[in-house]
This record gives sequence, C-alpha cells and structure tokens, in this order.
Amino acid sequence: MSTLSDLEGDTIAAVATPPGRGGIGIVRVSGAEARNIGARLTRRTLEPRRAHHCAFGSADGAPIDDGIAIFFPGPGSFTGEDVVELQGHGGPLVMDLLLAEVVSAGARLARPGEFSLRAFLNGRMDLAQAEAVADLIDASSQAAVRGAARSLRGEFSRRVEEVVELQFDLRSYVEAAMDFPDEEIDFLSDGQVLGRVDALIEKLDSLIENTEQGVILREGLSVLLLGQVNAGKSSLLNLLAQEDAAIVNELPGTTRDVVERHIDLDGLPVKIIDTAGLRESPDVVEQEGIRRALARCDEAQRVLVMIDARTVEPWTLDALFPRYAAALPADRTTLIRNKIDLTDEAPATWTCEGLPIVSLSVLTGAGVELLREHLATAVGFGEHPEQMFVARRRHVEALKGALAELHAGRERLTVDAAGELLAENLRAANDQLAQITGAVSTEELLGRIFQSFCIGK
Repeated sequence: MSTLSDLEGDTIAAVATPPGRGGIGIVRVSGAEARNIGARLTRRTLEPRRAHHCAFGSADGAPIDDGIAIFFPGPGSFTGEDVVELQGHGGPLVMDLLLAEVVSAGARLARPGEFSLRAFLNGRMDLAQAEAVADLIDASSQAAVRGAARSLRGEFSRRVEEVVELQFDLRSYVEAAMDFPDEEIDFLSDGQVLGRVDALIEKLDSLIENTEQGVILREGLSVLLLGQVNAGKSSLLNLLAQEDAAIVNELPGTTRDVVERHIDLDGLPVKIIDTAGLRESPDVVEQEGIRRALARCDEAQRVLVMIDARTVEPWTLDALFPRYAAALPADRTTLIRNKIDLTDEAPATWTCEGLPIVSLSVLTGAGVELLREHLATAVGFGEHPEQMFVARRRHVEALKGALAELHAGRERLTVDAAGELLAENLRAANDQLAQITGAVSTEELLGRIFQSFCIGK
C-alpha cells in the first residue's frame, strides 16, 4: 500500500458490487473531483442526496447505460469526502465500461480497502469499526452478522474506550501524586490507587474474555475429530454438515486425508475437521494420515476423541490411546462415546478425571443435541448473545499487552512503592489499547488491515 501522504488529493473509483452478472451494479467514486466526474458522465448537475435518473455516457457522447446517480457531499458521506455512486445494470462489461469512463474523467482505480481507509483517516469510523465492515461482509453465520453489526456501530470500541478513560484518570491521579513528593507515600499507599488498578485488571480480564469470543464468532470454532477407527467420526461430520462430505464404510481406515467442512452450529460458526483413525498400521498412507491428524491438534479449539460405546473402561486418554495421548491437548479434549444404540444407554454428559464425556448415537441422533450444547458451553459461546461483538486476534493481543502492563505496574506499586513506574506502565497500557481503535497506529498496521478488504470497500 502507498504511504498515507500518497492518498491525499486523489479521487478514487471502483466497482462496489460483487463481480459477475446481477440486476444492479454500482461504481463508487470518492474525492474532490467526484461531483464533477458524475456531472460529466450524466451531463447533469447532481444535487446532494437526491437520486437522479439519467443516462450514463462517454465524453464523445456514446451511451453506456441508463441508471441512477447519487451525490453524497463530504464530510457526511461514507469516506468523509465527496462521493458519487453510479447505479446501473449489473453486467460485467457495463461496469467495466462505466469504470473506465470514470477513470478517463480523472479518477484512479481504488486499492483494496481504500474507501474504508479514507473513512478511518477522515474520522468517520475508528479502526475497529473499519475492520467490522470487512467482517460484516465475510460473516459466515447470523450470529457473526449481528456481532459485526454491533462492532460497526461502535459497541466494541466503546468498551475499549471505557478502559482507556479509566486508565487515563488513574494515570492523572498518580502523576498528580508525583507532583507533591512530600505527600507521595501517603497518597499512593492509602489503598485507593491499588484498588483502582485491581478494578482495571478485572475489567480488562472481562473484556479479553468477551473479545476472545468475538474472535471465535469471526473465525469460527475449529473442531477436530480424532479417535478409534470405525468409531463414527465421518458419520458425525456428515450429520453435522448435513451432507455426505466424508466417505463412510465398514472397512477400517477409510479416512486417510483431512476432510473439512464449515457449518453453522446454532449460530456458532464451526470448522469441523475429520481425520484418520488412531491405530497401529503398516500402511504408509494411513500413517501419514494419522500424522497429519495429530498435527492439527495445536490449532483446534476443541478436539473430539471418538470411541465405540462398547469399549470397556477405563475411559481415559492414556488407557485408550497410550501411544498418542501425549499429543492430545487434555484441556481442550472431549471424549465422545458413540453407538449407544448398541448398548441401550441413554444420552448423557459427565466428567471423568477432568475429561468431559458425551454419550450419543450418530445413527439415531440421540445425544447429538447434548454435543452441540457442550461445544457452545466449552467456549462460553452464546451466554449473552445480545452482547457479543466480532473481534480479531490483534485486538486480543493488544488487550493482553495492556493487561501485562497493569500487572507489572501493580507489582511496582506493591513491591517497590514506585508511583512513577506505575505511571509509565499505565502509559504503555494506553498505547496498547489505542492500537485497537487506531488512536495510535502505523502505516504498516494500516496496510496489513486494509489490504485484506475487497476493492470496492
């Protein structure tokens, strides 16, 4: 991406609707020359915020299309600049001709995310809201749509700003104490500062938990299926995906490679991954499948280890899979006892030596709802759906960075009685949080974020 100074003064244009054929196509123009370019193509004076039905033509009078032109004067537009939208018929060639004429009239082609970048630079939205624009477009579930809409409205940013304000107030309080050195010991040791630091830590802990849920809402929950051969892993994948995504056969070792499907699990976006069964095998292809299966453990938020319900106890990972247990993340693993239709058991969930267990039957569907509930509960999803917002991993990293600074400042206060060091930690924590909304940002960060956007945004 070019430097920010390179963007100033340019008028940019792009097709703002998806590629392909459609009933309507839109060319968006933003910048100082947008109104003049719109007038040149329509041969009309475009009044602010009024839909003009008109013909679009080239400079030599050749017709291009017939549609609607709307002029949005800055700063009350999406980008904060003058914006013109030319809405025509959504044929690829029509859009190409219209865009080419706009460029010929003085605009240049927009880069990925450049409209949203200008909205950010012109104060129309903060960085977290700008990211929510892309997240709303890419949302893979209804819950993700609602969460992205909340972030776009600024709900996540407001939560961050609340913490920023509290930290700023506390930093001001501490620095005021340092301005009166004769009173500093009493001022900083009266318990008020420590109490406010602890309250900030508690508030950040809560926000980090919510933000991690926002990351899952955006990226989806990664669920890895492991376990015995012929335990029903592929059948469970097909049931949850509601399609024949994986081959199911009575022969053991049917699944050799990794099979993935993205599904909407009661509002929770889930990437479910079927893998080769865990067993000793002389087959080098099957051995490679098992190696690939175990390699996915680190990236999965939940690992479902499936066994046949007729398998005798003990139902522990060490007893069931002595060779592979060390590779299984005990804190993220659930044992699934499938085929309870063969044991006349009722569906159930319980915990054995810290290992969650779900008994079900993929064949009859009994207990599958318990599994759905378990997956949501295991990651804390959906406890307060009306408060969920979409977030990104960089947001979590920034929040955790701020939390680390607060913990360091607390130690300096309680162990060293050093108010000036606490003030420095509070400043560093604020810098971490400011990266989320873009109050503190770098061109490298902005380039990385906006280059992932589509051209028309």
